[in-house]
This record gives sequence, structure tokens and C-alpha cells, in this order.
Amino acid sequence: MKKKQGKNPNVFEPFSYVDKVKIMKIKRALISVSDKDGILNFSKELSKINIEILSTGGTSSILQDAGIKIKEVSKVTGFPEILDGRVKTLHPIIHAGILARRDKKEHLNTLKKHSIDKIDIVVCNLYPFEETIQKSNVSINEVIENIDIGGPTLIRAAAKNYKNVLVVTNPGQYDDVLKKLKEKKDIDLKLREKLAVEAYTHTAQYDSIISNYLRNKWTREILPDHNNLTMRKIQDMRYGENPHQKGAFYKSIPSIDEPCISNAVKLQGKELSFNNILDADCAIECIKEFTKKPTCVIIKHATPCGIAVSGNLLQAWKDAYATDVYSPFGGIVSFNREIGEDVAEELSKLFLEVIIAPGFNKDALSIFGKKENLRLLELKGLNGKIKREGMVFRSVVGGFLSQERDVKEPEKMKLRSVTKKKPSKEDLESMEFSIKCVRHVKSNSVLFVKGTKTVAIGGGQTSRVDATWIATHKGKENIKGSIMASDAFFPFRDAVDVAAKAGVKAIIQPGGSIRDNEVIKAADEHEIAMVFSGQRYFRH
Repeated sequence: MKKKQGKNPNVFEPFSYVDKVKIMKIKRALISVSDKDGILNFSKELSKINIEILSTGGTSSILQDAGIKIKEVSKVTGFPEILDGRVKTLHPIIHAGILARRDKKEHLNTLKKHSIDKIDIVVCNLYPFEETIQKSNVSINEVIENIDIGGPTLIRAAAKNYKNVLVVTNPGQYDDVLKKLKEKKDIDLKLREKLAVEAYTHTAQYDSIISNYLRNKWTREILPDHNNLTMRKIQDMRYGENPHQKGAFYKSIPSIDEPCISNAVKLQGKELSFNNILDADCAIECIKEFTKKPTCVIIKHATPCGIAVSGNLLQAWKDAYATDVYSPFGGIVSFNREIGEDVAEELSKLFLEVIIAPGFNKDALSIFGKKENLRLLELKGLNGKIKREGMVFRSVVGGFLSQERDVKEPEKMKLRSVTKKKPSKEDLESMEFSIKCVRHVKSNSVLFVKGTKTVAIGGGQTSRVDATWIATHKGKENIKGSIMASDAFFPFRDAVDVAAKAGVKAIIQPGGSIRDNEVIKAADEHEIAMVFSGQRYFRH
């Protein structure tokens, strides 16, 4: 950067940028930030290139304490900060200085008439509303006081006049802006547009968080007429579902405390792929069904291929794996207990993409460490009671679908035995387990269980009889004496006939078909106990 030649070679002249023909001098910045990260260095560098700094409240105190020369906004407006700081920058002198178009004589004449100086840079980010609402036992008064008023107004004004005013809303932008200023290069339109877009994104996201929080706090609306989803990018993916598709992973904000894929910590392995994240989400949501005993869930292509609950984690893994010894290759496995050496030794014999657990002991980490590409995800909270609530969203081209999460406990259902043969107490316990499993399998789905382990799973078919045939074909002899669960009613008796031929002893299904009597008759003919749950579990 060249120094000004003349009386004082140590003084830099104000830099300028070019918009078409007109050159506009940047002389003045207004700084008012909640996030103080990097602001001292940024302000010092602005001072070095002879840019006057206006500031307010806590920001001005910090800058002054650091020896940075600033001018209080109240000195500019001739009006003090009032109402406990609720009103600081809300003044015509400030907003006229920001909003005045430099290419319009009437605007410039108005500024001159009222002795208003132009403001060329606005550096502002907002009160920590998101952080405030995540505190435990936070009062509504504290929440309300962390709703910023002046900040969004400053940002929106500067962004609206982006051709004349640089708007800086994130400490991550400081280096790029300073680089341009120091090089005295043109502040190109592309950068100004980019900063303006990020500014509006900042305020829009901020208001959305406030709106969503207060709606949840003050109303019982779960499907409002207007829904604002707020997301923050966690990472760019190498690609989406396929190499020709771009993809990224976003986390909802504010973040939730419930264990979920966006809260998982990667301990080792390659970056998660788009499909890894989808499969891991399925594995995590399914394992949440089971908290009382050690459990293993194996997922392949977003659907379970083995689920088991046992007295110890190793046996749970063996039982889940025995359901289908082919499909786990390249799969995702989740556990609800810490993984030790014995389980790690067994898992290391297979090619797996991701292993999820609430913890891994040192021996397990040492064993898995030999497989550098294997992804280990630590997710605290899977081994305790989990409160599951809220809404889920699915995207379609041009919109979203929203619904409540499917978390109704099977034990709260009103089961109804509809056949001559009645289920035993043990059968009912297995049915409860089977329902928790089948609702995580892609529809149309059926599965077969013995005790608290799956022995065969058939899902993702366009007809229920095909799903039944696939499961019985894969389960072979293991089907004999098992319990069958269906995610929806049987439209015909054919699936019951196939299951009976394979040796199933009892069936649980929602019921509700116009051919229920025909289906019940088939079960009676085969001397199979059948129970209606009254609850459908489609999963598209």
C-alpha cells in the first residue's frame, strides 16, 4: 500500500472504490457488534487507513480501552443512549448517513442541509438470542431483552444501499474486507452483493429463530400457516447421493439436545458422505426405541437389516448380524452402550462404513484404529432415557412436507386379539419389540422376530406379499415359531398364507382392511394367533 506523498507521509488518505464512473470515498465506519471476536484488530486496521470509527455501548468501551480512537454515536446524533440501551442507533442522522444514495443529488443536498455525514461501512452483528434460549432455566425477560432492534435496522439499511455502503456482519468477513481496503483496490460489485446477501441472511435467520421460539413458547401451533426453517451448514459433501450431484449437510438451529446425527462427534475415519448421514440417521432413530437393555441396529440403504436386544452388547451384535449375514457389508451399525474390546474384535472382521455408539473404550479404539477409513461416531445420550419430540420435514420439488415424529410407544396401544388362538404373554412381548422394529423399515414392510431379535426382514416392496416372500425366503428355517409384524394391514390373505407356510406362529398388524374377515379366517385356518394394533407404520 502506498503512503500519501506530501506534508505527512505517514498518513494514509481515505481509500476509494469505483462504481461505474463515479469514485466514492470511504471515510467513515459504524461499528456495533455483539460478537466481539476479531473486532479489535479489524478496528485498528481501519484506523490505520484513516477511516473514522463511530461506535456505541459496549463496543465503544472495548475499542477505547484498547486505545482506538472512536466517536460515540450519541455525540454524532446529539442524543444519548436511552431505555437501558434499547435505543442507541435508531436516529435519522445515522440512518440517513447510511441510506443516502451517493448518485442522487437530492439525497446529497439533504445530507448537506441537515449537516449529516455519510457512513460508508456498517459493521454489525446481533444480540446472542440463539445462545440465550439454549441456557437452562432462562427467563422470558432475559429472552426478550436479547431481541435486537437497532442492529437489524442498521444491517438492513446498509444492505439496501449496498452500492454505496459495505455491510459486514460476520468476523469471518473481516480479512477479505481488510485485504481490499489495504490494497486500495476497487471494492467490486460482486463483493458488495455478496456481503449484502449475507447480511439479509443474518437478519432473516435471526428473526426466524425468534419467531419459532416464541411460537413454541406461546402457542400450540405445530403446523403454522407460515413456517420458517433455519439451518446452518456443517459441511460440504464430496457429492450428494451420486457423484454427479453436489451436496451439503445443514444443522437445524437452534440445535437440539436430543442425540442425533448432527450432534455426533467423529472420532476417526473419512468424512461422512451424503448417504452415510442418511443411513446414520436411520440407525440412530431406530436405536432410540431401545434404552433398557444392550441393543444393536444394522442399517443398509436407509433400512434395517438386523435388530436385536440382549443381555450384553456382543450377543446383541451376533443376533442382529444373524438376521442377514450378507446385507451388513458396507453398512452402518449403532449401539446403545459403550463398545469394548470383544465387540470391536467382531466388528473389525467386516467391512463397515460407520459405527455409532455412546462411547468406545481404549481397547476398542486401538482395534478400530487399524482401519483408518472406518468412521466412528460418538453420540452421548444413547444409553439413557431419551425424550423424543418435535416435527420432521421432507423436501419435495418446490416445497416441504411436515409432520409429527412417529414416536408413539407400542405399550400405549390398545391391542386386540382377533383370532381363535390367543397370543401368549411372551408373544405379546415379542410383538411389542417387533412393532418398534417394523416402523423403521421401508414400506411395504414385514419382519419376523423371536424374543427380542429379528430373524428376517422384508421391506421396500410394492406389495406386501412380495415383502413377505422375500423375508421368508431369506429367513428360511428361522421363520418357524416366529412372530410376524406388518407395518400396515393385509389387503389380501396371500401374505398370511406365505407366512403360515414358512412356520410363523403369530402375527401383529394394524387391521382396518375391507378384507379383515378374510385375513382373520386365513389365520384361523392356519391356527395362527393374530393381533390388531390399530396403528399403521408406513415409512416412505
